[in-house]
Amino acid sequence: MHELSVTQSVVDAITERMGDATVLGVCLEIGKLSGVVPDAVRFCFDVVCTGTTLEGAWLEIDEPEGRARCRDCAAEFRLDDPIPLCPCGSANVEITAGRQLRIMSVEVN
Repeated sequence: MHELSVTQSVVDAITERMGDATVLGVCLEIGKLSGVVPDAVRFCFDVVCTGTTLEGAWLEIDEPEGRARCRDCAAEFRLDDPIPLCPCGSANVEITAGRQLRIMSVEVN
């Protein structure tokens, strides 16, 4: 489960940046095509935060949809599947959204 290491990296980045400040909450953006399972991150978050300034912090996760543009027909469309395929049948697509994984905000005391 790579979500444990992803969550550890998020917590490490926050503690490094926030120092000794008590963190009350964290908002993450995890795109639907990122390959990261938000429920697994939620599960790992409490475990990884134990003993840090994030212990007891709330976690909010925004899950933006995948979006793509077909290079053959120029259609822009929603992409729910990690296998990019345009409704026209072409696999020549550019993924334009949904792969992101970022810390959007941190609330401190």
